[in-house]
Amino acid sequence: MSTPQSIVQNDLSSLIHPFTNLAQHRETGPVVITGGEGVRVIDDQGNAYIEAMSGLWSVALGFSEQRLVDAAVEQFRQLPYYHSFSHKTNAPAAALAAKLAELAPGDLNHVFFTNSGSEANDSVVKIVWYMNNARGKPAKKKFISRQQAYHGATLASASLTGIPGIHRDFDLPAIPVHHLTCPNYYRFAEPGETEEDFSARLANELERYILAEGAETIAAFIGEPLIAAGGVLPPPKGYWAAIQAVCRRYDILLVIDEIVTGFGRLGTLFGSELYDIQPDVLVLSKQLTSSYQPLAALVVSDAIHDVLISQSERLGSFAHGLTATGHPVATAVALENIRIIEERDLLGHVQRLAPIFQSRLRAFADHPLVGDVRGVGLVGGIELVADKASKRPFAQPGALGSFIFRQAHKHGLIIRAIYDTIAFCPPLISTEEDIDAIFTAFEKTLSDATHWAHLQKLA
Repeated sequence: MSTPQSIVQNDLSSLIHPFTNLAQHRETGPVVITGGEGVRVIDDQGNAYIEAMSGLWSVALGFSEQRLVDAAVEQFRQLPYYHSFSHKTNAPAAALAAKLAELAPGDLNHVFFTNSGSEANDSVVKIVWYMNNARGKPAKKKFISRQQAYHGATLASASLTGIPGIHRDFDLPAIPVHHLTCPNYYRFAEPGETEEDFSARLANELERYILAEGAETIAAFIGEPLIAAGGVLPPPKGYWAAIQAVCRRYDILLVIDEIVTGFGRLGTLFGSELYDIQPDVLVLSKQLTSSYQPLAALVVSDAIHDVLISQSERLGSFAHGLTATGHPVATAVALENIRIIEERDLLGHVQRLAPIFQSRLRAFADHPLVGDVRGVGLVGGIELVADKASKRPFAQPGALGSFIFRQAHKHGLIIRAIYDTIAFCPPLISTEEDIDAIFTAFEKTLSDATHWAHLQKLA
């Protein structure tokens, strides 16, 4: 029996990610997950599910990787905790910082650890503001984000997020941020507009905003290489090259949020590599530890680091940090997680498996309910519509997606409904057989949904 406390917690999760029907959660209560094996999880009733969302886009190595457990246990025995204040560190944190500096693109050689991606993006805001004060540019504080972007749930990171449900009644945004047009070619391209034309138009929109506001007031542009929680939206062709060029022209930092795309999800170590992005700041979490431990990191350029150090020396300290910054157990698990990704050539595995995954995904394109199918690597989305020709959405947004989310459980499958876009993000260790099982279960679910939508007269 679900306890009242567990139901309350489940409701709060739904509020933070408003893509499912809260009333239905009150009616059913939470599914209590008690175990995991490989790409599957098991509930307290003994039901097994293929976890086609890697938990929350995050469990690269599946739910039973003994080496990560052993790394945590060994570190607990050796040093269960120490802080990173007062010129202190610990061996795993130092080793992980060095490893991330080695792996990160360009001159991103300096690492600050937090406990979550939300905290990392909050820290980005503080650090950028601090840096511009040090540069004698106190007006350069505004951030630019995109509609449908997801950057976290804390005060500043939720402000950077471009999803209206995240802001509603939380008095957000709480920092100076402007959300540009979402780079969703399916929804927002004009008739006859190519992907390259669409990208150029969005870059022009960015430049017009900068000129209207004054470049001296704008600090940074933040973006995910591929928008994940906002609907699984790969960028249109030429998008990042065009956006990057505008940012460089006006001395605007490029903050790349790789919380979902980092560590192999798209078939490259970072999404920045796939789209030839040169970040000033890289934000990492989720697959950094396969979520076996809470950990995130922001990796900054030499130029940013030099300003932070000189200003901190002038002020006498760098007055920002968290009790668990660089936690030894979390960083030890992250080191082992990266070792496994490298030793097992999971990047190569994703590159080999991705064509199979994408082919199975795109096989649903002709279904009467499917408007758009999109994805890269081992992440994909299927957008459901009331009318294929006009792209008309359903009159009750999210109702069909919510049904599919629930019904998939009955077929042993966990997916995610982002309103009426169904997201897939299986663990990197998935096999061809696992991919087949995911889409076989989804095919049954979609068949059920077709009948249900007809009965409900959703169109």
